[in-house]
Amino acid sequence: MQLTVLDRPTWEARRAAHEARVDAWIEPHLARRRNGRKHPVEDFLFTYYSYRPAQLRRWHPGAGVVLAGAGAEAATVPPRRMDAIAWIRALLAATAARTPHLGCFGLHEWAMVYRQTQDELRHNAWPLRLGTAGTDAVVDASRIRCSHFDAFRFYTAPARPLNLLQPTRETQADNEQPGCLHANMDLYKHAYKLAPLVPAELIADCFELARDIRTLDMRASPYDLADLGYEPVRIETPEGRARYVEAQRAFAERAMPLRGRLLAECDSLLADARN
Repeated sequence: MQLTVLDRPTWEARRAAHEARVDAWIEPHLARRRNGRKHPVEDFLFTYYSYRPAQLRRWHPGAGVVLAGAGAEAATVPPRRMDAIAWIRALLAATAARTPHLGCFGLHEWAMVYRQTQDELRHNAWPLRLGTAGTDAVVDASRIRCSHFDAFRFYTAPARPLNLLQPTRETQADNEQPGCLHANMDLYKHAYKLAPLVPAELIADCFELARDIRTLDMRASPYDLADLGYEPVRIETPEGRARYVEAQRAFAERAMPLRGRLLAECDSLLADARN
């Protein structure tokens, strides 16, 4: 492996910049957790994904990078991780090769509450904008085509047969496409599963994208989050669907270089492991 040597000022400056950037995201979450409060948008990345705030904050330069004069060994690829890296690489490549599909309109969030009572809702502290009957009517009148298994698996039982696709974990690489909000949000998951072999800054970049995507996800959801300052994207209207597609396209464009960086990291790690 070709080593990159960083002098101490560069090493410490990168670490400090990363920690300051991440602190702006994790400190409000930790404060809410201490106070027993929940936020349906801002807390999601810390509760749905397994990467803890302390892990996100921890800076690492990636494989093959060492501190000058420290005598420490650079992070290298353990053989036991090669299969996981190869799986991530294959999924990223398959997704990148497809044309983005922008016609889902965020209906996965509506299918997750289809035919539920207020008490059954995942975020039941917040009302539905259209009420339960109005929300169900939108689902009944829509063509639902969710390609992402980890969104589809949270559908209510009555909603699952309404989806034009029936994605599974085994067919994930066959279905993932770069216009999907959740596929792009999951770049964060793929990045942290490569830690500490990839730079912490890349994981933070993917987290930032996922955080922004989550905001659109919930603005387009059936929940009324106006009291939290979130203007709804009313996908039940033609105007709202147009707004959603525009935002979805922008996120697909933002995700493209991040997916490319992750692919390059996977290729480098696999090549180094084989040599």
